[in-house]
Amino acid sequence: MNTETIIIHNPKAHNLILGQAHFIKTVEDLHEVLAQASNVIEFGLAFCEASGPCLIRSSGNNKELVSLAEENAQSLSAGHTFVVFVDKAFPIQVLNAIKAIPEVCHIFCATANPLEVIIAQSEQGRGILGVIDGFAPRGIENEEQKIQRKSFLRDIGYKL
Repeated sequence: MNTETIIIHNPKAHNLILGQAHFIKTVEDLHEVLAQASNVIEFGLAFCEASGPCLIRSSGNNKELVSLAEENAQSLSAGHTFVVFVDKAFPIQVLNAIKAIPEVCHIFCATANPLEVIIAQSEQGRGILGVIDGFAPRGIENEEQKIQRKSFLRDIGYKL
């Protein structure tokens, strides 16, 4: 078995969700969940089919995001994985609904950070071992930084 690291191409730091599912129906179910989340959300998604014709299936309401999802899915080429790029919404707004889709098995990450995906390849195919999401911590927050964090969450409406 060989391993390699794939850097996710995300030049505009879009929010993205990387996961694994088990059925071709995933494409339509992800589309429906995302479209129902908000009337302004823009998204593109791609799914790596792992049987039959083994195609990358895609959908979305933003051509640029669909293309970006397809490009990254092809770079990963890992069976039954999906990549979703989101604009005008945050993963926190759709993540629980995505996790509730019956064929979704696992979410590797939801991020806008630089992302590296660790891939294993065998004679059969490729799979995701894990992700490197963003950067390593640079220290422990101090009291002033705690106040700033709490204030930020209230300023953007995530806490009262």
